[in-house]
Amino acid sequence: MKLASLKRGGRDGTLVVVATGLDRALPVPDIAPTLQAALDDWAELAPRLEDAARTLQADKTSGMPLDMSDLSSPLPRAYQWADGSAYLSHVERVRKSRGAEMPDAFNRDPLMYQGGSDGFLGPRDPVTAVDEDWGIDLEGEIAVVTDDVAMGVPAADAARHVKLVMLVNDVSLRRLIPAELAKGFGFLHGKPASSFSPVAVTPDELGVAWDGARLHLPLEVDVNGESLGRANAGVDMQFGFPELIAHAAKTRCLAAGTIIGSGTVSNRDWTAGYSCLLEKRVVETIETGEAITPFLKFGDRVRIDMRDGDGASIFGAIEQTVSQAGASAPTGANTPASAA
Repeated sequence: MKLASLKRGGRDGTLVVVATGLDRALPVPDIAPTLQAALDDWAELAPRLEDAARTLQADKTSGMPLDMSDLSSPLPRAYQWADGSAYLSHVERVRKSRGAEMPDAFNRDPLMYQGGSDGFLGPRDPVTAVDEDWGIDLEGEIAVVTDDVAMGVPAADAARHVKLVMLVNDVSLRRLIPAELAKGFGFLHGKPASSFSPVAVTPDELGVAWDGARLHLPLEVDVNGESLGRANAGVDMQFGFPELIAHAAKTRCLAAGTIIGSGTVSNRDWTAGYSCLLEKRVVETIETGEAITPFLKFGDRVRIDMRDGDGASIFGAIEQTVSQAGASAPTGANTPASAA
């Protein structure tokens, strides 16, 4: 089953089921007005949503044409967005860029930060920043959405809480992050609004590519129409999603609709490319003595996608242009209430 949210009906959008080909959608107000409402009562409502999805798939005349630019992120806002960093090759390279060592504990205990979740960018909304010199970077990731998770859930039981899977562009402002981390209190300015794929899918849609913990497919990341990377999301992921969920729930319950991110997809064999610009710059520095690839500039275009074995897009692509703040107002949920 594939689900999305139209940019209408208020801050949380309007829930639609989406055809497998991503070309048609069907609002389901009699089942749930929003994706959050569906997740709040998932055990009862998911079977009804699946029936609607089957009807949409069987009757090619049903539903309405789907334009990806009409979609917000599947959850336009969420109660919680906790992003891990499960690909240790990424962690090692990023730390190396700051002259920091890789503690052995990172191999045993996941890294995770609490991101802003009061409003996400839509998958076709611009990424905005005030200043190019902040070091604007994309980060291609995988994320899962949970139902209610009890505090202290063991990793062995956490897999059953994964209800949906999405792609992520976890935007980073690289030149703001070091000073924030030096304070010893985590990210704030360096992590602006993230964006998610147009469509969220249930794990069964992924077939054998989903093993209950990892998604074994290449993540396609492009900048200005050129490939940045095709790293396989199922390779070199030190901690699977059940472990990340258990880590997030160690001292708190997770409300239905919690989003857990994988961190930037990265392979130790860098011939597959990269899912963020910083990693490429670190490797360039290692190989040539200096970083050659610039961070994103205003007007640059970013694309993040993932395809099934037949070459069809699974989630729809995140396609965003980098814009100067104030030059073009975002149209997604990450808009002040006074402007919404």
